[in-house]
Amino acid sequence: MDIRVQHNFTQTLQSHDLPDLRRTQLSDLQINLGYLCNQACEHCHVEAGPKRTELMDWDTMEKILAWAEKAGITSVDLTGGAPEMNPHFREFILAFQEQGADIISRCNLTILVEPGYEDLAQWYADHKIRLVSSMPCYTKENVEQQRGKGVFGKSIDALRKLNEAGYARDADLPLDLVYNPGGAFLPPAQIALEQDYKMRLKEDFGIEFSSLLTITNLPIKRFEHYLSRSGQLESYMSLLVENFNPCTVGNLMCRQLISVDWQGKVYDCDFNQMLDLPLAGKASMKLWEVDIHSLDKSPIAVNTHCYGCTAGAGSSCGGALE
Repeated sequence: MDIRVQHNFTQTLQSHDLPDLRRTQLSDLQINLGYLCNQACEHCHVEAGPKRTELMDWDTMEKILAWAEKAGITSVDLTGGAPEMNPHFREFILAFQEQGADIISRCNLTILVEPGYEDLAQWYADHKIRLVSSMPCYTKENVEQQRGKGVFGKSIDALRKLNEAGYARDADLPLDLVYNPGGAFLPPAQIALEQDYKMRLKEDFGIEFSSLLTITNLPIKRFEHYLSRSGQLESYMSLLVENFNPCTVGNLMCRQLISVDWQGKVYDCDFNQMLDLPLAGKASMKLWEVDIHSLDKSPIAVNTHCYGCTAGAGSSCGGALE
């Protein structure tokens, strides 16, 4: 029996006297620029990697830009894969900035030391792009177990380049790091772990960063495959369900965010995108086909993976929810 049919997220909400999930006012547009990446991390729910060919084209970008300007979008979150590997990446950012939008780029760090991208750290700083970067530990062993051999050293080199460019040292250049658990367990307390990270990275490497974001690994795609292979899928799902925290529901990122894939299709969140779960009650559609007013208070599509965002202290692209 598929473990995912044993639990019902909507019923869990009801059992805690919580209403069905509905969207509040849209504030964030998260855009996946493609699945091409210079890494193939074990926990990656996108299943990104060097052999992926899916990349957003400029025509799609222009349509997104036009919709975002009309909708008054002021916060744009760019992700991938490695979003920087899309050939139109910089042009897309500059066009959004001309519209007055603030930009977040989810940078995997190692891309900053790859051939052809050596100037990217300074370019980011010059254009005041907020960076959110994966760094699942401050030790080499744990990082490379999850992200691959050689990744730790490249990540340290990239962080030093970012500090030299002003990141985490200038108030207008925030650099946030992301912790993902290295196995089938929940993240530890975000504040305490951030203190450990700051001490170790400063003492061992002279590196500074702004904040640490703890994110729970959701049981989908590559991480689900790992759980299945290791016989941990059922126990991990039980862990998520047993640790459901009703206090996290009001802050779920899907309530104010819409996710756009590399073809322009829209979803309630990045995880729904990877599961091809369209907006609740709607057929698959492109962003420019969406009436922004129809999103207000609209229902959000949920499934078993939603327990991952509501377990323990909660999880979102912005870290813990409580």
